[in-house]
Amino acid sequence: MSWLWAIIVGLVLGVIARAILPGKQDIPLWLTAVFGILGSILGNAVAGWIGVEDTKGIDWIRHLLQLAGAVAVVAVGDMAWQSIRGNKRRT
Repeated sequence: MSWLWAIIVGLVLGVIARAILPGKQDIPLWLTAVFGILGSILGNAVAGWIGVEDTKGIDWIRHLLQLAGAVAVVAVGDMAWQSIRGNKRRT
């Protein structure tokens, strides 16, 4: 069940990250979910490094770090996808 949640959260974070980034990202939906999962893992790692522990309520700092990680991974991943696919960036 945790894999299902990771995919759902990754997809949601990836879609939100794509909405935050300016311009159009030409990555497929499955890659958006993968980048969102990677960004979530990155955000959790950063939260652990800075000492954000689990709380009894909603971990807003952890969620913001996960979103920031997803934005970073989607931005870098989109550039890598464009270079692999050989497409020129459209503005």
